Amino acid sequence: MKLGVFDPIFHKLELEEMLDKVQAAGLTAIEIGCGGNPGNHHCPTDELLESEEKRKEYKEKFEKRGIEIGAFSTHNNPVSPDPEEAKQADEDLRKAIKLAALMDVPVVNTFSGTPGANEEATAKNWPVAPWPTEYAEIYEWQWEKKLIPYWKEIGQLAEEYNVKIAIEMHGGFSVHTPYTALKLRNNTSKNIGVNFDPSHMWWQGINPVEAIKILGKEDAIFHFHAKDTYMDQTNMNLHGVNSMIPYGEVAERSWTFRTVGYGHDMKEWNDMISELVKYGYNHVISIEHEDPLMSVDEGFNKAVDNLLDSIIENDTIDMFWA
Repeated sequence: MKLGVFDPIFHKLELEEMLDKVQAAGLTAIEIGCGGNPGNHHCPTDELLESEEKRKEYKEKFEKRGIEIGAFSTHNNPVSPDPEEAKQADEDLRKAIKLAALMDVPVVNTFSGTPGANEEATAKNWPVAPWPTEYAEIYEWQWEKKLIPYWKEIGQLAEEYNVKIAIEMHGGFSVHTPYTALKLRNNTSKNIGVNFDPSHMWWQGINPVEAIKILGKEDAIFHFHAKDTYMDQTNMNLHGVNSMIPYGEVAERSWTFRTVGYGHDMKEWNDMISELVKYGYNHVISIEHEDPLMSVDEGFNKAVDNLLDSIIENDTIDMFWA
């Protein structure tokens, strides 16, 4: 297991400046945005796809610092009812899969996307209740006509390239819970799993430790984001958890993303790490900083300090005592 970071937090730094910073912090892995919402500030995707020499030069910058690329990430909506958005998201995802295969990067992180309500829709629709019954009808149509056909095709592509697709379970998207993640995986490809981000479990009322058990039993965890969430019970009583209060109005929000250890204590993080090891996860713990109460450097450094004590780096040993 390796400790890493998701690169958008260092978008103001050039690639080698960022890598020096990551190395100095004692990290040995990095998640690189290559399109979609994270952008590709540190990854000239088209240039790398076109040139073997450029790929070699790019990879050497990481290797000489003892840093591996744990995943490429492109987050967007490939099943959007907006044809241009869907086209761009699909192109970015296919490029990411091809680039990952060419550069021996095992995982591509992404979102499932959210379709519209029907073929004529122009806006996304996220049904989360079976009544009124039209919501249930929309849900079934989305899965049967959009999500399963699209992701089955992408799953086949991932199998051909021997790349794993890790979908982040995120509210607002069709895959947002362990159930919906396994629903997609079981109807498409074993090369489709999850990028497990506990922050999105907490605010939905899901216990991340238990969710890891559910997904770990299915060998469905391909990547892990380290981000915390603080739950404000007073505001939850007023707004519930599906609140439209802007992220910047922290004092009014029901929940707020925090750096590791500032939403839940480290015992809970230690339990998650142990469950990951129990179910065979031996890849990257990738820090994602979205804490509105801390600067990038402070949030990053505190997460590093907390997680360096929590991650289990070595393989399990023979139980000589048993």
